[in-house]
Amino acid sequence: MPLSTLPTLAKVNLSKQVGGVFFMTEKHAQLLIHSYMHWTGNKLIDDVEDTPLLDQLNKTNCIILSHGIEVDPILNYGNEQAMRLWEMTEEQFTSTPSRLTAEPMERVERANFMSEVTSNGYVVNYTGVRISSSGRRFYIKQATVWNLIDESGKYCGQAATFSDYEYIDNGDEVK
Repeated sequence: MPLSTLPTLAKVNLSKQVGGVFFMTEKHAQLLIHSYMHWTGNKLIDDVEDTPLLDQLNKTNCIILSHGIEVDPILNYGNEQAMRLWEMTEEQFTSTPSRLTAEPMERVERANFMSEVTSNGYVVNYTGVRISSSGRRFYIKQATVWNLIDESGKYCGQAATFSDYEYIDNGDEVK
């Protein structure tokens, strides 16, 4: 998808701040969806007419999350499935540095991987170990991670989606 077909986002806040916490907006939902299409050529979700994209992302069965462009990027969106998996409320999720979704020993590998995504635009079939807020470890499988870009090509962060994961501590696979 050419960048010129992306909706105008440059002068619109992608999230709103409430009490120091950022919450996703419909414009951020558009950014996630259109950036995914730009890089992969695929739809992130099947659009449902007359339903806001943000609502559709929140209710989809796959996990979708994103972070911003801070020096230590902060998660700025997680759908219901992501917040359930990481065992966080929206307020907790959107104030967490994304590096903390991985265990300390996995963070160097994660940083190298995210650098690869930045260079290439997106990566598919990523598998890695992550950790929930309670310390529960899990493998994410076959994740797609992509750069978020606005209609001018400006880098706005990174996002990931996956449906398959497996808890490590008890071996139960959960979807």
